[in-house]
Amino acid sequence: MQGRVVSICISEQRGVLKNEVVSVEITNHGIVGDGHSGDWERQVTCLNYQSFEKAKEKHPELDLRPGSFAENITIEGIDFTKIEPGSKLQLGDSIVLQVSQIGKEDHPSVVTRTYGISLLPYEGLFCKVIVGGTLSKGDKVEII
Repeated sequence: MQGRVVSICISEQRGVLKNEVVSVEITNHGIVGDGHSGDWERQVTCLNYQSFEKAKEKHPELDLRPGSFAENITIEGIDFTKIEPGSKLQLGDSIVLQVSQIGKEDHPSVVTRTYGISLLPYEGLFCKVIVGGTLSKGDKVEII
C-alpha cells in the first residue's frame, strides 16, 4: 500500500494553528522549526487526507485548510485502520516514523476554539522519528 504526502504544516509554538510549507527537514527530534519537536514520543503528527476532506464536506461553512487541525503531515492513499502503535511509516526515500499512539486526550485546544471540531484526538497518528531526512509535498508514503 503506497500513499503520498498531501501537505506539510508547522508552527514555531505549541497551541497555535500550523501553516503549510513545501518541504521540511526532519531530525531525530522531529520537524525542524516546529514547536512539537523534542525528545518525546509525539514529535510528528499525521492525519488521513480523507478525514480532512470529510470534515470539509460536513462543515462547508468553515475555512478549513492544511494545518487547521494542527497536523504536521496529511497523507493520502494509506488505510489508517491498518496502522497501530508500533507501526512504521516510510516517507520519501529515507524518513522512518514509528507510531507511538493513535489519538490523544481531547481538551479545549486552539482547533476546537477556532472551528468547533477536532480530528487529531480521535484519528491522528502521533509519531517518533526513527530516521530523519528531507520531506517534500508529494513524497511517497508506505507502511513498512
